[in-house]
Amino acid sequence: MFFQLLMSFAASSGFGIMFNVPKNSIIQCGFTGMIGWLIYISFVGQKVDAVPASFIASFFVALISHIFAKWYKTPVIVFIVGGIIPLVPGGLAYDAMRHFVINDYYTAIQLAAKVLLVAGAIAIGIVFSEVFNQIYKRIRMAKIRQ
Repeated sequence: MFFQLLMSFAASSGFGIMFNVPKNSIIQCGFTGMIGWLIYISFVGQKVDAVPASFIASFFVALISHIFAKWYKTPVIVFIVGGIIPLVPGGLAYDAMRHFVINDYYTAIQLAAKVLLVAGAIAIGIVFSEVFNQIYKRIRMAKIRQ
């Protein structure tokens, strides 16, 4: 488990470097990815399917990204992109394409459908987090006005 967390931190930080993230935000990008992977792996360890686990993990990645964006006065996309890198189903997509190449279409379509579901779950998790953040801001502003 420790090795997986370390590698998810390294992957997120490495992609932050590749995407020219400001130097003072690289550690936060790595931390965001590590927390997202920890949440994902915890749910998968509890026998939750990869799709809802990806949704929940990406939701929390986006929440943490919003918090970091506010604390460090950096655009939220800086932390979201780095944070979702460990959740992207690249290995599954590779397996799907490999099965297409060897003409095992039944397995290939199953894997490709899973890739699309996981990718969609990641996107929807990020969108739901944004909606949650906007609702929270409006409620907070309403309380301040009273």
